[in-house]
Amino acid sequence: MPAIQRGHVRKLPSGKVQLRYYDEDGIRHTAGVFATRSAAFTHYREVVEPQLLGVLPELTLTRFAEMYLDRHAVSARDRTIRTLRERLAYATRAYGDVPLRELERMAGELAGWTTTLPERSRYGIVQALRQTLEAAVRWGYIDANPATLTGPNRQPSPRTVRTFTFAELDAVAAELSARYRPLPSFAAATGLRPEEWAALERRAIDRAAGIVTVCRTVSDGELVELGKTGGSLRQVPLSRRALAALDELPPRLDTPLLFPAPAGGLLNLDNFRRREWGIAVKASGVRTPARIYDLRSTFASNGLAAGVTVFELARVMGTSVRMIERHYGALLDGAHAGIADRLDAHDAEQAASIARHELGHSEC
Repeated sequence: MPAIQRGHVRKLPSGKVQLRYYDEDGIRHTAGVFATRSAAFTHYREVVEPQLLGVLPELTLTRFAEMYLDRHAVSARDRTIRTLRERLAYATRAYGDVPLRELERMAGELAGWTTTLPERSRYGIVQALRQTLEAAVRWGYIDANPATLTGPNRQPSPRTVRTFTFAELDAVAAELSARYRPLPSFAAATGLRPEEWAALERRAIDRAAGIVTVCRTVSDGELVELGKTGGSLRQVPLSRRALAALDELPPRLDTPLLFPAPAGGLLNLDNFRRREWGIAVKASGVRTPARIYDLRSTFASNGLAAGVTVFELARVMGTSVRMIERHYGALLDGAHAGIADRLDAHDAEQAASIARHELGHSEC
């Protein structure tokens, strides 16, 4: 058999490297994109070359997890990879040296291990392990995913929804510095996530159409563009309260951001919580806890109370119907009377229309 050629790498515009190699027939293949040359050549030596020789490498959980994260990093954000790495650390500390084929037969032991995990973090930790081992199944390293065989991975109960009244919003706003005073009303009137309104620029506001386009977000302290086309971007309607909040923003020529840091740059949300929000909440005397994210919950609560459908609310908030139902289920239950009233009103309107139609025929 001809000698198998050593793999080589090609640098990509993103700064990552693509691994390439030739098989015994001289046909060139690609074997994924990696963060570094070292990671690419390690993958070639430990995975590709043994496969070319007809031998599937015996990888431990730790080694496979690193390989999976390297591959997943091509399409995922750095923050996503970091979260996955942190969650997988629980499993690799316990089973990192265990070969995948051996781990495949340890569903029972894994089930016991999951009971030792922190209650609020258990779902995410187990989900990360399931996701990683599912890739091992797809790539042929194991035949079954032992993490899914442990049983249901139940999500923790959602946190209690906390919403602000208009009086509370005004009370907190009165304690904020002038540049952030319109923020509580605007965020509660649009439902934008903190990392979305922190990245918002004046050009995203279309007063004529009455919408704000969510085209950027903040991730790891950096701006991230969302979507490649206007049709793929989320648009949120601007109510009179949202427009009034925008009118209250102090004019600034040194930054395009609506809610910038004091010097005009990108707002650090952690600093804002500590230096502005927390102090304002305490001084206002409103009921606590009172998180910045509760402004988004206030929008959802007000939308449901106004008769906005779950589907419409999910679309405007940039989330799923399932997440709306999960986090605001209690509010949905309380809206049943309103739904019945709207159905009754619709039935009455239909009946009146039929009556008018019949009356018109009788007069003829």
